[in-house]
Amino acid sequence: MHNTGKYLYRDELPGGAHWSLRIKRGHILRFTDLEGGANIGVLFFNPSNYLERYNAPDTLKCQHTFKLTAGNCLYSDMGRIFCSVISDSVGWHDTVCGNSNEKTLRQRWDVRSYQDHHNDWTLNGNDSFLVELAKYGMGKRDMAANLNLFSKVDTDDLGNMHFDADNSQPGDYIDLRFEMDTLVVFHTCPHPMNNADSYPKKPIAYEFYKADEVAEDDYCKTLCAENGRGFENTNLYNVLQA
Repeated sequence: MHNTGKYLYRDELPGGAHWSLRIKRGHILRFTDLEGGANIGVLFFNPSNYLERYNAPDTLKCQHTFKLTAGNCLYSDMGRIFCSVISDSVGWHDTVCGNSNEKTLRQRWDVRSYQDHHNDWTLNGNDSFLVELAKYGMGKRDMAANLNLFSKVDTDDLGNMHFDADNSQPGDYIDLRFEMDTLVVFHTCPHPMNNADSYPKKPIAYEFYKADEVAEDDYCKTLCAENGRGFENTNLYNVLQA
């Protein structure tokens, strides 16, 4: 992992919860799966222009991948790089399966309201995102395809998708180095394909570090030609914003 010194801040988030943070460029956000089996749904926005947001199709097609892991960059719909995956102990993070919602929650588990169960209530990913987006004046129209960190969904020879409940183990982590200022919105609700017998509440930790300068031979930057162009496009934006 690339950083300078001890973490700047650390906190934990229980399963079935949500949060959001504005992260300055040049910092690393580390997510850690504390118990194994966690899922973190994530969205990214430009805090100076919420219309610029994470673009899943562009992220996948320009890097010729179905999953995300170390070396991959997460692109906005303006061709800029929100962040780069500089370290990853898991090896596979889902990019295509979207988000849980009230319907999937009711189909699989008992729905517990806050009024009756207080902090032991059950939340879905869609509503969790909407609560966080509302803090910034955004709503349903601002929802985009999200990541599902720590979750793996692969396909068989017939194209059927399968959720791997054992993909992430206790202590697994992913490090995101931010190449531009970014609003990060995330939740710890179950993956939409999780069929656990009971609603899984898997806690995670998040930490911030100061990143090293991006080297010319940086792995993320040189993974493919498109990433090199993405870094140049992002650097130009940062220069003009300074």
